[in-house]
Amino acid sequence: MLILHSPMDMHVHLRQGDMLALVAPHTARDFAAAVVMPNLTPPVTSLAQVLDYRQEILRVTGESFTPFMTLFFRAYSREELLAARPHIIGLKLYPAGMTTNSEDGLADMRQANATLAIMEELGIPLLIHGEGCGFVMDREAAFLPVVREWAGAFPRLRIVLEHVTTEAGVKLLDRFENLFATITLHHLFITLDDVLGGLMRPHLFCKPVAKRPEDRDALRRAALDHPQAFFGSDTAPHPVTAKEAPGCAAGIFSAPVALPALAGLFEELDALDRLQAFVSDRACAAYGLTPMARDVRLERSAWTVPQSIGCVVPYLAGQSLDWRVVD
Repeated sequence: MLILHSPMDMHVHLRQGDMLALVAPHTARDFAAAVVMPNLTPPVTSLAQVLDYRQEILRVTGESFTPFMTLFFRAYSREELLAARPHIIGLKLYPAGMTTNSEDGLADMRQANATLAIMEELGIPLLIHGEGCGFVMDREAAFLPVVREWAGAFPRLRIVLEHVTTEAGVKLLDRFENLFATITLHHLFITLDDVLGGLMRPHLFCKPVAKRPEDRDALRRAALDHPQAFFGSDTAPHPVTAKEAPGCAAGIFSAPVALPALAGLFEELDALDRLQAFVSDRACAAYGLTPMARDVRLERSAWTVPQSIGCVVPYLAGQSLDWRVVD
């Protein structure tokens, strides 16, 4: 038996409407809390939208789960952010057009400074989809100079490089005490070769794209040991009709398998005793959180991941896992 105390997923996409009702219970079953992304249609850009979306989530999940809410980054006034601060965990910045529903994101990073200064003053963290323009494998590297600039210019602003995918991104954590990173489940397992090396596997296509084996290995080392790296699944469901189609949607639905697959990986790496830090303790330290007390139990018991959950194909569909969450 493995007991995790208040595990948290620090990056989830819960969607809206029927998709929310389908996927949110899987996150709420296995995690005490999660950081909810704001790239909806339309994006979450006001306190009223934050409060409405939070209530929509809780109607599905119940009160034993805490959705940590975020605002979609735009130019905000101090008054707006002061009013929103008690209800959000941070602002999520998307470069324009870099991922799903990011068309309203920031096109010129220089326009962020005024809002970043207010966030630093008020103690509101910045969460970043850290990709710039250019060749798809180099987009995270292209954005790292922006991260370095902001981390240096705003030393009291907590910055989270979401779903870090490169060895260079991990190394950047060592340069700034105010810089943190989330690491996904799938980037701990796959490389680009898994997606495109044989027949294309659309259900492994995500953004940022999976990178090289050496990048995956750097992420594994950080997951085990780096105090500024913690778990954020970036679980991002799309219906099978959007995945197995021209213009394949980017996103991997990993919520149903996140903790069992992590337990298997950490056991394989002889590091089960470090899973608690990765899925809770480091995030609590980074954000100054005290999550609701809730123990989640896993047992060694083989099970097969279903081929589909409603209209969505989950990560590791059809594969056998050695650990399962016990109610």
